[in-house]
Amino acid sequence: MGVAERKAKEKEELRSLILQGAKKLFVQKGIEQTTIRSIAEAIDYSVGTVYVYFKDKNAILHALHTQGFAELGGQFAVLFNVTDPMERLKAMGRVYIRFAHDNPDMYELMFSIKAPMEFLNAVNEEWKEGKAAFTVLQTTVQQCMEAGHFDGHRLEPMTFMIWSLVHGMCSLEIGQRTKSVNLQEADGIVEQAYDEFLKIIDKL
Repeated sequence: MGVAERKAKEKEELRSLILQGAKKLFVQKGIEQTTIRSIAEAIDYSVGTVYVYFKDKNAILHALHTQGFAELGGQFAVLFNVTDPMERLKAMGRVYIRFAHDNPDMYELMFSIKAPMEFLNAVNEEWKEGKAAFTVLQTTVQQCMEAGHFDGHRLEPMTFMIWSLVHGMCSLEIGQRTKSVNLQEADGIVEQAYDEFLKIIDKL
């Protein structure tokens, strides 16, 4: 490995270390209570070093946000070989739910916390990760329609409804709302509710 390659590798490793340290603190202390200084102290580097990689806390949140979508996108990618669009759509929902269950803190960062979106607005950039994820879902829904499903329904609202329904269930679970209402079977309710949803769309 040459000098340039080694330096690039070390730079990427330090950036990853900053993100790991920041994510841990965001979970433990909350976003408001986490500062650039506390992140630097957690990884045993100077404040200046952190600022070399990220201009502020929102930039760190955006980087973690992007990382989360890359991980979710990677899990979706294994479904691209499923030729039946309806089966692919059903599997996408299960992958989405499993990702939310396995990565609750990352999920909240991706979909609930305002800071990453505030960063994008501040630098006048589009939400590329969100658009890409929605496009994958919309393309699958469109293929379902072309295969004879969802007759009489409109593509964009239908896609948004499916995303919103699955997202809402995951958010309620992560926010510990499902165990605080009058559910007799709170454990596994998201998966059970998703199965009920699939029974409905099978009839469309």
